[in-house]
Amino acid sequence: MSSPSQSSAALATGSAVAPPAPPARRGVFARLVRRPLAILGIVIILVTVGGALFAPYLTAFTPNDQMFDGLTLEGAPMPPGEKFLLGTDLLGRDLLTRILYGARTSLIIGVVANGIALTIGTLIGVTAGFYRGWIGTILMRFTDLMMAFPALLLAICLAAILSPSLWIVAMVIALVNWVQTARVIYTETSSLSRREFIEAERSMGAGTPRILFRHILPHLLPTIIVWGTLGISTTVLLEATLSYLGVGVQPPTPSWGNIIFENQTYFQAAPWLVFFPGAAILALALAFNLVGDALRDILDPTQTGRM
Repeated sequence: MSSPSQSSAALATGSAVAPPAPPARRGVFARLVRRPLAILGIVIILVTVGGALFAPYLTAFTPNDQMFDGLTLEGAPMPPGEKFLLGTDLLGRDLLTRILYGARTSLIIGVVANGIALTIGTLIGVTAGFYRGWIGTILMRFTDLMMAFPALLLAICLAAILSPSLWIVAMVIALVNWVQTARVIYTETSSLSRREFIEAERSMGAGTPRILFRHILPHLLPTIIVWGTLGISTTVLLEATLSYLGVGVQPPTPSWGNIIFENQTYFQAAPWLVFFPGAAILALALAFNLVGDALRDILDPTQTGRM
């Protein structure tokens, strides 16, 4: 931090420290599409979103239709074939249809839960990093306390207490996923708030809202974008885990996790019932990770000029 005399001299000569520009975000998409793995991730995400949105037009069945010809004469699930492209489940329902509608569940929870977690983490991290002192200490110790609990165990307890539904599961996942974001945002905000251009703004009488919205948040935007993208994959996996354990989205609402849970007894006789929804979970989580990693490399100012 510069001394008062140095700041006065700089202001007098009109050479006050100018705020550095936030990391360049121009041409992000152009740089993103030059990465084959990022393109693969984007394609998988678009296919999943398209399948979820247009599910009624992509299949002739509804997710809870139990067809008389959906089971073999022995009462076993039908294997993949001409009518049922991915086979049927133990109740004679079309597996492809349930996976398409299950994508809606995963995407809704992924976006909503991660959005809430990102908002909570950002608010707590910015407040603690900007004000520091006793406010920052209380908020960060609370964050550390939340981090001490295993996220999955805490989510299971909360989901079991709150009677699981789609929106309750989204809220539960948000309540256990904000802590990592808060810690990262706190570290960056704490560093930014000590920079010379922030001190110069304060010396010129800038208020807290101007400093936060004109200087702090624009510099945090790349980090927020990256954590928002990477967080969706974590949310999708956690939702699938909770549904598989029976404390997530409840049947008959299709979810990739509860599809596996319902059909796990047929794992050896009808492996497609576990393989296809498991592959969908893996592909979507991998896609968001690929895009998030690419965005981190592009938006990270320390990587500028290396690509």
